[in-house]
Amino acid sequence: MNKVLILVVEDDKPVRNLITTTLKMHDYRFIEASCAEMALLETASHNPDIILLDLGLPDMDGVEVIERIRSWSNVPIIVISARSEDADKIKALDAGADDYLTKPFSVDELLARLRVTQRRLSIIKAENTSSEFINGQLRIDYAAGCAYLSGEEMRLTPMEYKLLCLLSQNVGKVLTHTFIMQKIWGSSRESDLASLRVFMATLRRKLESAPDSFQYIQTHIGIGYRMLKID
Repeated sequence: MNKVLILVVEDDKPVRNLITTTLKMHDYRFIEASCAEMALLETASHNPDIILLDLGLPDMDGVEVIERIRSWSNVPIIVISARSEDADKIKALDAGADDYLTKPFSVDELLARLRVTQRRLSIIKAENTSSEFINGQLRIDYAAGCAYLSGEEMRLTPMEYKLLCLLSQNVGKVLTHTFIMQKIWGSSRESDLASLRVFMATLRRKLESAPDSFQYIQTHIGIGYRMLKID
């Protein structure tokens, strides 16, 4: 039995049954909630490892649920919603969601998103006991303030290093432009967005300069960036 406990928050019973049946078939433990108030109660009572959250709940918008949970917990939240506009995705991610899956979705994609989230949880736990981050050929020594690629120290500007650390500390998670700018510059002005794109482009070139290097940073157009976990 998979030790991860997943809270499924979905008011549409057929969809909820599809998700829970999938989880059961793959040996995940799970609990269910059909409304926002029940979701908040189950989160506080059972402390799940991952939350699968529908936004269109009958008693409260899912974005507000995310905001409430984020006031006391960093539990990974994967949104599963029929809302497919970029603005809806950005709103949920800015509120604190870790990932966004659009309905209709495939079971395989749901399982893949869960595996990514589980890997990120494992990395976070490992980082709590280590000051070093390793991902493919990339190694970051947080204590020394240095980053290495294929054993060679990377020549990074202070801003590039800050961005690299922020991405690595949230590996597998989509970080919105607003989130990154607030963390790096403390604001989210249009000029900051232009600077972010320039710094991210130069950082990506340095990370992917070697012929055999991996793609570490994935761009989500109009939304933000994600550092990919290299197996």
